[in-house]
Amino acid sequence: MQNNRNSIIAISLTVLVVLAWQFLFMGPRLEAQRAAQEQAAQQEQAQQAEQTTAEGTSGTGSAASGTTTAQTGDDAVFSGSGSQTAAAPRVTIDTPSLAGSINLAGARIDDIKLKDYHVTVDKTSPIVTLFSPANTENGYFAELGFVQGENSGNVPGPQTVWTLESGSELTPSTPVELSYTNDSGLQFLRTFSIDDHYMITVDDKVVNNSDKQATVSPYGRITRFNKPDEPSAWVLHEGFLGVFGADAGVTEDTYKSVDKENSSYDNSTGGWFGVTDKYWGSAIIPQSDVNYDARFSHFNDGRARYQADYSDNNPLAIAPGATAELKTMVFAGAKETNVLSGYEKQYNIPLFDRMIDWGWLWFITKPLFQLMDYIYHLVGNFGIAILITTVIIKALFFPLASKQYASMANMKRMQPKMNELKEQYGDDRMGLQKAMMELYKKEKINPVAGCWPVLVQIPIFFALYKVLYVTIEMRHAPFFGWIQDLSAPDPTSVFNLFGLLPWSVPSALMIGAWPIIMGFTMWMQMRMNPTPPDKTQAMIFNWMPVVFTYMLAQFPAGLVIYYAWNNSLSILQQSIIMKRHGVKIELFDNLKGLFRRKKPASE
Repeated sequence: MQNNRNSIIAISLTVLVVLAWQFLFMGPRLEAQRAAQEQAAQQEQAQQAEQTTAEGTSGTGSAASGTTTAQTGDDAVFSGSGSQTAAAPRVTIDTPSLAGSINLAGARIDDIKLKDYHVTVDKTSPIVTLFSPANTENGYFAELGFVQGENSGNVPGPQTVWTLESGSELTPSTPVELSYTNDSGLQFLRTFSIDDHYMITVDDKVVNNSDKQATVSPYGRITRFNKPDEPSAWVLHEGFLGVFGADAGVTEDTYKSVDKENSSYDNSTGGWFGVTDKYWGSAIIPQSDVNYDARFSHFNDGRARYQADYSDNNPLAIAPGATAELKTMVFAGAKETNVLSGYEKQYNIPLFDRMIDWGWLWFITKPLFQLMDYIYHLVGNFGIAILITTVIIKALFFPLASKQYASMANMKRMQPKMNELKEQYGDDRMGLQKAMMELYKKEKINPVAGCWPVLVQIPIFFALYKVLYVTIEMRHAPFFGWIQDLSAPDPTSVFNLFGLLPWSVPSALMIGAWPIIMGFTMWMQMRMNPTPPDKTQAMIFNWMPVVFTYMLAQFPAGLVIYYAWNNSLSILQQSIIMKRHGVKIELFDNLKGLFRRKKPASE
């Protein structure tokens, strides 16, 4: 029945409206505010980091003086605020992807900048700063150290100033080696190596030159003194995450949940843990055979900070004259899909690609991205990749869509008989329903067949939104013309004639050219069908394109382009199928009907 079909479609569209409403206020609209705040903060961070780097002597090989503080028990891991009293030189980091330095105080990785990413779409804007020293406003760093054990004496911790033994700077081809020897005869040797992307490997050796067996316990932590200024969209996880065990799933803890109560994950072997932002992430990957306890914590003891850390349950026992070895990896960089998947395979890191929040529809979202990424590498433009992907999706759903449009065509063909039945039964709804069902059975029409393609495409719509929203490959990816960032809303607005008028349009009125194109194609597609006889339904259908135009104007431009292109293909497909079924395409008749008054039946 036409009313049933329209009701079902209206319900489906309502679901999309609810999703869109959530996305609007929890996602893209906040992103514009965050981008402006990030730009100011990142510029300040870049200046602070450069100043801090300049204060040290980069690449020096001399030993820096300074006392080491004995670190005992959990104090080394959980209570240390990260402040450092010892002044120390730095070792420069220089790779194709990273710039920064390692602080020899604590052998701390606290200065990381991402060469390939700028704060804004403007290539002259500062590059993104990920790690910053603890004494800066946005301090964020990774640190590996040791907890004091039996006969160990003072062990390397936050205040320890290491000696640079070899290597002038850390590059993919030149590792650097640090050393520290305490008064108890233990020598700690640490070698940093790095690849072309974002993985730092830390090889530790502890040599016992004393005549007594000694024990030490490794620890590692990622500490940050800030969190995103704006609340995260519900479609995206930002905060703590990890895989605690080779066969475990992904564990996620938000900042809000850790604010209320710290989380602990005990007796884990294998896996990883760290902190994730929308596009950037950091993680510690303990040695696969280390049994460790991990914690996500929030401290507010003078200076608020968040921390992801681990401690080894089985201290290293080093006999006199023996050497103990330990390998730990630290990831700090952009969450590039292919890079993370490569690390997962290369180092056997379980579910490392899930540092990207693919969502609970990951089995759709990730393959969809991989398809688009593959096409992108063929055509060189993610916007074109979206258009080609839409064609492929339409082809996959062609049999289902054909049934939908065939059902709609049959419904339109039966429209005169349906109208006769309505006049015959009047207000007798039960009788009309029975007669309608008999008509469907006789004509072999399934009245709900038309709604399935709409419902099936909702997950595709959501998955594409996730791809555009969470993948860094879409960040600042241009299309053509005025679309220079497919992950951001269309920057034009009809209210200043798309930039012709010298007026800065409020964000609530940023309704650009592509949303208008999308709304027009949606309106045309809905006009392909007869006007619903129910006035309420007709009003909803008339206003739906306007509502969607306004709401989708705040969505990523890539999603709006997809929707407009998908509508255009649907119009073409529906026209062909309706013509094959001998049904008149009433698009132009409906358009004419908008401009002429329908005469009452009494006339």
